[in-house]
Amino acid sequence: MGEERVRKIIHIDMDAFYASVEQRDNPTLRGRPVVVGYPAKRGVVAAASYEAGRFGVRSARPSTVAMRKCAELVFVPPSLCARKKRQTY
Repeated sequence: MGEERVRKIIHIDMDAFYASVEQRDNPTLRGRPVVVGYPAKRGVVAAASYEAGRFGVRSARPSTVAMRKCAELVFVPPSLCARKKRQTY
């Protein structure tokens, strides 16, 4: 009868998600600044961990800029096939 739909807006921080998955799967990466992407001249950061974010490294940033901001940055190549295998629904 008088049912009103409540509209909700949810914000999810996906910037660090894929980097966090890599840290979860590889304990040697935990606590280190990690980015998913390639450290190439024309590479782009796909995801950055919270540790990398403290240095100003964010997703969609050129890899060269990210490397200048954080010398200890660890690059992990994207592995979509492996990620699909780990997904559970």
